[in-house]
Amino acid sequence: MASADTIAAVATAPGRGGIGVVRVSGQDLTEFVLAFLGKSPRARFATLSDFLDSDGSVIDQGIALFFPAPHSFTGEDVLELQGHGGNAVMQRLLKRCLTLGARLAEPGEFTKRAFLNDKLDLAQAESVADLIDASSEEAAKSAMRSLQGEFSRAVHEIVARLIDLRLLVEACIDFPDEDIDFLEAADALGKLAQIQQLQQRLFASAKQGSLLREGVHVVLVGQPNVGKSSLLNQLAGDEVAIVTPIAGTTRDTVREEIDIQGVPFHIIDTAGLRDTVCEVEQIGISRTWAAVEKASLVLLLHDARAGESVPDRAILARLPPHLPVIKVFNKIDLLSAPPAAELQPNATAVFVSAKTGAGMDGLRHSLLALAGWEQTGEGAFMARERHLRAMESARQHVARAEANWRQLEFFAEELKLAQNALSTITGEFTADDLLGEIFSRFCIGK
Repeated sequence: MASADTIAAVATAPGRGGIGVVRVSGQDLTEFVLAFLGKSPRARFATLSDFLDSDGSVIDQGIALFFPAPHSFTGEDVLELQGHGGNAVMQRLLKRCLTLGARLAEPGEFTKRAFLNDKLDLAQAESVADLIDASSEEAAKSAMRSLQGEFSRAVHEIVARLIDLRLLVEACIDFPDEDIDFLEAADALGKLAQIQQLQQRLFASAKQGSLLREGVHVVLVGQPNVGKSSLLNQLAGDEVAIVTPIAGTTRDTVREEIDIQGVPFHIIDTAGLRDTVCEVEQIGISRTWAAVEKASLVLLLHDARAGESVPDRAILARLPPHLPVIKVFNKIDLLSAPPAAELQPNATAVFVSAKTGAGMDGLRHSLLALAGWEQTGEGAFMARERHLRAMESARQHVARAEANWRQLEFFAEELKLAQNALSTITGEFTADDLLGEIFSRFCIGK
């Protein structure tokens, strides 16, 4: 399925660096390597070599690594040139590759070829990009688990059980005289229950990984001067937002990313919500509500001295239904009150001081809990939204199979649809347009 073209790209980030890497992949690079290096290096050994231009002059000197097919990342012949990391050097080496017949690689094309040549399944291929983009240690660990195949093995286990159950059902369809009795004797519903348990466990692990990958979008809302910007600064551990006693200081959204136990939180400070005739402030308030519409959860700030006022309740009533809310009662230092956290109807209430930092640990704990993060995320897989959708679709098909288990044709069809849904995760049942979308988001050279 892979292209016969030889492809090349700079595989390291642009800019000045100690080492830069040019990667080449193709079906037969024997003549290519000989022309570039003037010799045939030993397979899978680092070889000090001159990198030669077309006139025999030396472009650079560095380490050459040659991986003959099929024992390479892409499953094709692969040549990696590790030279000095200047942009001019990398571009000269890349230009030389092109004159030898290679073309520029498209984004993600090396990993796509690895997938098409059965070196990786689709979930593993996606985890390559996730590992590169990981923004925390936990996210990197989760992506590596997926890259090593743990996620795929869990999916394959469920698929294998679905296939076994389908074989039983198909046999009953072929021999209808013993259909229901045969299924009962084979404990078909027990096998289906085991599949549902595995699905639930896999979805929980994938959901944790999705949090690590996507992060949680948190919007700070409240009246002017309740301490939203001070709270952002306290969470970020830096003065990222301007704080003054003047109401309406924050006119536009201020964004900062923080890390809580490995989970990325995208915190957005917003303009204070109040009635105003100031046109600039009105624009800021409009942007506040626009940010709320895209939020994963909201921190609704109150002045602890006033408690929950009528304007606070009006803001709460206007928030989208089912959007998780933490009520943050700030400025407890002015009341000499201790920090605390408590459950209230439809929300969690946390009492803090953004000025002194009192109660911030409780707030962080509440953020993790409301986001759905479990403290033991060791089994998390770096899952994407499409993975979660596929698992949910498979879960629904299995549920419908259970509801129709006495109607064998429906039972078999729902099991087949569940299997197909899960197979899209690993790429065994995937449309070509989806592959194009997935790999186009990779960086060039990977």
